Amino acid sequence: MEIEKLDYTQADILAHELIKIAQSYIKTQTPEEVEKIIWETYIFAREAHGTQIRKSGEPYITHPLEASKILTILKPDLISIQACILHDVIEDTERTEDDIREKFGDDVAKICQGVSKLSTIRYQGEERSIESLRKMLLAMTNDLRVIIVKLADRLHNMRTLHFHPKPEKRERIALETLNIYAPIADRLGIFRFKEELETECFKILHPKEYEYITSELAKLEKEQDFFLSKTQEMIQNILGNNVGVKNISYRVKSPYSIFKKISRKSIEYNDVHDLYDLFAVRIITDNIRHCYEILGILHNAFIPMPKRFKDYIALPKENGYQSLHTTVVGLFPELRSQPTEIQIRTEAMHEHAEHGVAAHFTYSETGKSGMSKDSYWVETIKDILDDGKDGGEFMSDMSVNVFADQIFVFTPKGDIITLPRGATPVDFAYHIHSDIGNTIAVAKVNGKVVPLDYQLHNGESISIVRDKNNKPKPIWLSFVATSKAREYIRQYINREEREFFITKGRDILNAYLEKNYGKGLDKELSILKNVDGAVLDTKQKEDILVQIGNLSRKPISVLKVISDQIISEVLGEKISETPEKKEKTEKKPENFSENSTEILIGKEKNIPHKIAQCCHPTPETKKIIGAIGQGTVTIHALDCPNVEKIDLDRRIPAQWANQPLEKDKITIVMEVIFKDKRGILMRLTEHFYNFNINVLDFKIEPMGGGLVKDIFTLETENDDYYIFERLEQRLKFDIPEITEMHLLSLK
Repeated sequence: MEIEKLDYTQADILAHELIKIAQSYIKTQTPEEVEKIIWETYIFAREAHGTQIRKSGEPYITHPLEASKILTILKPDLISIQACILHDVIEDTERTEDDIREKFGDDVAKICQGVSKLSTIRYQGEERSIESLRKMLLAMTNDLRVIIVKLADRLHNMRTLHFHPKPEKRERIALETLNIYAPIADRLGIFRFKEELETECFKILHPKEYEYITSELAKLEKEQDFFLSKTQEMIQNILGNNVGVKNISYRVKSPYSIFKKISRKSIEYNDVHDLYDLFAVRIITDNIRHCYEILGILHNAFIPMPKRFKDYIALPKENGYQSLHTTVVGLFPELRSQPTEIQIRTEAMHEHAEHGVAAHFTYSETGKSGMSKDSYWVETIKDILDDGKDGGEFMSDMSVNVFADQIFVFTPKGDIITLPRGATPVDFAYHIHSDIGNTIAVAKVNGKVVPLDYQLHNGESISIVRDKNNKPKPIWLSFVATSKAREYIRQYINREEREFFITKGRDILNAYLEKNYGKGLDKELSILKNVDGAVLDTKQKEDILVQIGNLSRKPISVLKVISDQIISEVLGEKISETPEKKEKTEKKPENFSENSTEILIGKEKNIPHKIAQCCHPTPETKKIIGAIGQGTVTIHALDCPNVEKIDLDRRIPAQWANQPLEKDKITIVMEVIFKDKRGILMRLTEHFYNFNINVLDFKIEPMGGGLVKDIFTLETENDDYYIFERLEQRLKFDIPEITEMHLLSLK
């Protein structure tokens, strides 16, 4: 009965306004369908909130409607609008997530539940804001719509926060917004939300400074408008009509940005009007080429300030922002003595600058994005938009991890660090600074010590313990995920650990040759005497071993630039299409396979071959091997007794073409000595499994004194020549009962 006493006139007007806005850009449903869906959602939410009112005295339903209108700035789909209208229903009414799911579907219900979970976060000081920010970021990785709806919700709450009677609560909410929500809006590139959130917080947290700065800006409005009108005319005349200018405008620095700059630079408040970047001229053009042409014309017409040019087109900011920034002197000196900042960008770049990630969700009839490049924040959703989907469909595929290739981790101070998935504490350390990477001794994740090759996960807090006597280890190259870390490690080790890499490179190349040619390196490194047509001396040969040892070059790539003649001389005869051999191959030997693509020999097709009469291998014979002969290759079963009689230098890998390609596996034999305790063997095999290693054989020998020696024969799934070093580091870290480990063979 009491529900009827509330006046919903204003709420009904808001609902109709929301419907008209949505109808203006959503093309996947008819205007009638859009109206029906939004109105039904509104009535459901209105009835659910019942007699609830806001601090302003208005019916509570006006808040989700106002938040939804804010959301439409980003032109979301109907599901997002519905979720925004319903976002407080689960938390503040008797209706449940299941009620919403039954009425409006699973997507709407999930977003509402996600927003409700975020609403439980409360700012309680700097250390708690870090945890809150972590939760927010993790929520984003599940569904971008959750955070966008929450930002719209928070922005309307900030607009009406002055109605709250308790100043301490106003300050707490403002601090929470400034420390959590504004940075996320900035990170997503939604600058319109970010700027207004900061301004509303500034009003509450620094009211005197806000009043002064806004009054100073008000005094400058007429001057700015006059300056801009003159500037527009002058710049248009200078640029002419051949550089695709679409618009010339200006942006005024926000009150909070001015406050931060004044505080940082220790500038007096009465100097606000002297800030050279108080406002910037903005030139919008039609393509990237014209951006640079406009820049050149302006630099010829005015004096550019040194070190004030920034090319964010070639090197976008992390949130995808792109633009050319330059600062010039002499733009109407009779009106303004300060230098003037000029921003030059395309229409698509401007749209992204205004709406960030959400700019990719604005709609035309085709639904395609005009951005020439995408930041890592939206890379994984660009394909969705480029499919040509109309407005309203963009979010249907967004319930995915839009940050699938990245993780977000935190420094001890709460700064966000973005790294590629698979990154380790070593990558984290080098991301902070090369000195930290070079001297990392211990890594802690959420306060717990972890191995240096531990793969980091979303939301973890990382701290590094340094030791000035520590130095980069060659093994780090086998597990770091970032090129930055890899390059710093190589630079250091190539300088300090050359002998190690020569030895490691020799071992890797020797193992490769023995496996693929049956013959290893000699002392003179004869196989490297002439590489890519150049005769190498001892140092140059060792340089190649260093490249192989630091994993910047694979053995197969070296063999490809060594002539067949040298390979034949050093390693044995190799098939060569000489005229004599070609003539012999044309005389097809008995039992020669007409279908030469049936078997891959040395991973190559169309190599002349025949089936051995002694063992008659068939496709059912899983493993085969080739023996190089006169003009052809004879295919044997790998377990054929005659294979042992074939010289090693005549053997060549082979397999049936209809079977999966064999990977370049590595076989290692290693010795592990450990204390005789129950469960050690199980822990060892668990680590082998986690490293994708097959255990081919093992032998246990009691040594006395409470020690056991185990000799393992292991096989990797790929050519990981550092597998022993990685295993040694991880096993000794995780299983302290291990006293010694030795590599016995690698091939």
